[in-house]
Amino acid sequence: MSLKYLLDENVDPSYRSEFQRQNPDLVMWVVGAPGTPPRGTLDPEILCWCEKHSFVLVTNNRKSMPVHLADHIAEGRHVPGILILGAKLSIGQNLEELVLIAEASFEDEYQDRIVHLPLS
Repeated sequence: MSLKYLLDENVDPSYRSEFQRQNPDLVMWVVGAPGTPPRGTLDPEILCWCEKHSFVLVTNNRKSMPVHLADHIAEGRHVPGILILGAKLSIGQNLEELVLIAEASFEDEYQDRIVHLPLS
């Protein structure tokens, strides 16, 4: 089983379309789409949604996300993981990283962690 991703609303929408075009068997949803939190949902609520639905959050939020994750864990909650896109990577390079992570990770490998791309 591969990881499922939720893109936060500030990630370029081309990530999802390109990801799905190249990897139709992998799951990537985006905040604001049907079945996901609506646009404008606060980060703590998005973490709760990710926990409930077993989605890894993909974001550009380097500043406040560590605080939100710490608060979430302090409440006795968990999250499947948070991946921070590499600011110096192209969209294609970030997508390659996401595909590798989705296909090669074991269950709970990123639980309660923030991981910055690239992995290497």
